[in-house]
Amino acid sequence: MAGSAAMYHAMTSLGFASESPYKGPIRLDGDPKGASVLVLGAGLAGMTAALELRKAGYKVEILEYNGRAGGRNWTLRGGDSFTELGGFRQTCEFESGLYVNPGPWRIPYHHRALLDYCKRFNVALEPFIQLNHNAFLHASRAFGGAPQRIRSVKADFQGQIAELLAKVAMQSRLDAAVTKEDQELLLQALRSWGALDRDYGYNANLISAEFRGYARDPGGGIGAEGAPGKPVGLTDILRSRLWRYLQSFAHYNFQTTMFQPVGGMDMIGKAFARELGGPIRFNARVTQIKQDDRGVTVNYVDAARPGEQRQASADWCVCTIPLSVLSQLPLDVSAKMKSAIDAVPYAASVKIGLQFKRRFWEEDEAIYGGISYTDLPIRQIAYPNSGFNRTGKGVLLGAYLYNGANAFEFTAMPPAERVARAVEFGAAIHPQYKEEFENGVAVAWHRVPFTLGCSGDWSEEARAAHYDDLCQIDGRIVLAGEHASQLPAWQEGAILSALDAVVRLHERVVRT
Repeated sequence: MAGSAAMYHAMTSLGFASESPYKGPIRLDGDPKGASVLVLGAGLAGMTAALELRKAGYKVEILEYNGRAGGRNWTLRGGDSFTELGGFRQTCEFESGLYVNPGPWRIPYHHRALLDYCKRFNVALEPFIQLNHNAFLHASRAFGGAPQRIRSVKADFQGQIAELLAKVAMQSRLDAAVTKEDQELLLQALRSWGALDRDYGYNANLISAEFRGYARDPGGGIGAEGAPGKPVGLTDILRSRLWRYLQSFAHYNFQTTMFQPVGGMDMIGKAFARELGGPIRFNARVTQIKQDDRGVTVNYVDAARPGEQRQASADWCVCTIPLSVLSQLPLDVSAKMKSAIDAVPYAASVKIGLQFKRRFWEEDEAIYGGISYTDLPIRQIAYPNSGFNRTGKGVLLGAYLYNGANAFEFTAMPPAERVARAVEFGAAIHPQYKEEFENGVAVAWHRVPFTLGCSGDWSEEARAAHYDDLCQIDGRIVLAGEHASQLPAWQEGAILSALDAVVRLHERVVRT
């Protein structure tokens, strides 16, 4: 519990557990008198900035590295191809209607700005199942390597902790901390919370079975009584360390209700692009950013004519290029902003989508949505949150590695090896893998050319020293993106950063 509290405090200080302060659409009052703005990047931050500025009367143009809008708001479907650093080219072979989101894949209920834009742009949403009690927790060196149902580990851990605390309370060991009246209420609460029997014990009986599940489920007719299963011992749970995964469902950003767009996360990026219409110039790779007291000029290369340098100019610039890329470009900004840009490394992340011949996780194991956790390098297996109870093929998120040695190790592998390793490790949780697997696709974000990493990985020290400098308007340039927010790695952070940037930029334009 102390470790969880410390972790939550650290996450709060780094922005991971912050609530969105969004209160509704912004208003940009005042006439910009035809001022022009060049937006660099057509991710959600860039498109948010462009939409709001154009609505306020600015002339807006966006330069986008890719041939599509959305940035890390990205979905891979059958037929999609991409090339990563090192020259490895992958073509997704998923069956029609199946997909994987290599970037963001879930939306918390309190990310109000993103949800508001989805509502305004008619992006249909459906539930994202973070917690499925019937999914697995897996420790390779515990229980003979057999995965355990989340519900059983959760109920057994909770029940035996409740039993220990009840014993302490009944021995009057809590008299200094709890009144006699509260002690009686505490015992009632522990019996209810921990599924304890009348003697305050946690045992194999029909009381605990209502929480942890049955060895034989109740049925109909003669001999249909349910049979309780034997609880896992507290020592076994503690030593397995499976309890550490239980906090994943308690984190503020992962609490229900969570959402996903129907049909893939890129439905949001496509909706933004539809609203914008024409001002996006695709396949434009920025090579230099210059500014003076009259405006901003950006050099870029058109992917269709890579040997030909082009230029775009405007009075102002909103730059949403990831800092991992921006730090390598010739850039006219102050020393403080340059130091801030250089101070933020980017997190390593790998996601692997795997297509199987059938939805065996539903047919064989009754797992409908949710996530299984393991101490193997793949870390997570996430099940699709739509198409339930259908026949035919299905796609799992077969691995989600975030920072740490495993993420860097998988990043260093060729894509085919990443997929093969995901199948090998996943078979420890689902033995059906090897027989049912068909094809896969693996995205290692440090090898993705337009981001060179997953998201800004601020340390507390770097944020204290550089964050405000990063967010200041520097001459005629202002930065936006998840890296310029207190919600790093979230789409909400990107949108809120853009809204804050354009409000401050507009105030300066109108004032000057």
